[in-house]
Amino acid sequence: MSVIAKTYKIPIKEFEKQYKNHLSGFSGWDQKKNAEDQIIFPENTGKYLSIDEIAVSNGELYTVLTNKDAHGKKGAIVAMCKGTKALNIITILSKIPYKKRAIVKEVTLDMSSSMNVIIRDSFPNATLVTDRFHVQKLVTEAVQEVRIDIRRHVIKSENEAHIKSTEENKKYYPVIYKNGDSKKQLLARSRYLLFKAKSKWTECQKERAGILFSEYPELKNAYNLSMMFRSIYEYSCTIKNAKQKLDEWYKKVEEKYNLDEKYIEPFMIAADSIRLHEYNILNYFINRSTNASAESFNAKLKGFRAVVRGVRDKKFFLFRIAKLYG
Repeated sequence: MSVIAKTYKIPIKEFEKQYKNHLSGFSGWDQKKNAEDQIIFPENTGKYLSIDEIAVSNGELYTVLTNKDAHGKKGAIVAMCKGTKALNIITILSKIPYKKRAIVKEVTLDMSSSMNVIIRDSFPNATLVTDRFHVQKLVTEAVQEVRIDIRRHVIKSENEAHIKSTEENKKYYPVIYKNGDSKKQLLARSRYLLFKAKSKWTECQKERAGILFSEYPELKNAYNLSMMFRSIYEYSCTIKNAKQKLDEWYKKVEEKYNLDEKYIEPFMIAADSIRLHEYNILNYFINRSTNASAESFNAKLKGFRAVVRGVRDKKFFLFRIAKLYG
């Protein structure tokens, strides 16, 4: 708009006001009155939906329900509701005619309990599918917790050794491995390789992993548990098969916990969370559906917010979002 204003030698601020109040159609928008609390498009309801939350401005969260069949284009937004409180969102979604809500077959979501309640109450015939990547994140974060805890102890030990050397008027030399890493560097630089399967490691990462697992076998155990869990998603074809492998993983976590309680505790916490959401997690193996479409849509909203350089007028911003994706 600023380019157009400059081209025709119009004051930029004045042109923006003219566009907003007269050219855009904002003043006659039928959802303008309640826009800050809700935007709803019952006609966009489809068989396969996604639900997620996004921060519109200043960390203020909105719950967004999208139709997967729209592929993030016009017709994607089914509803956009202020906040994450289940009761409020259920009330808004109840405005969608029951016949429309009854056609929904599947909804993908994260591990939020409130979203679980929202979908179960609003879409009675829908199968709930917990997003694969949110579940895997629990397990990979457990690996990183082990790495960070070990690194914290290494830093503490090196600091103490350095202070002792200084007091004895000696020069301190940290341990340097054959790949050129010190203990602190080895643990810091191993972060990304712990997210990846061995087959995707570079030659440098293979060398670093060899040293890392040799020095810290507890980290090797954590990594193996993470890869074992990942294989459930990659190699299971049915719910029955996935359930069997998941039970084996629970058992393995408990075995390792009995041997090394301190470093396997994050996996016990992750395993408990997975057990609580197990039914919805296993529904993934029906159609192998993920919440990627919702994450992609959220990225588009963030991108649009960046293009317009932030949200100054929330209602007008939501109006533009509605025009693009409603």
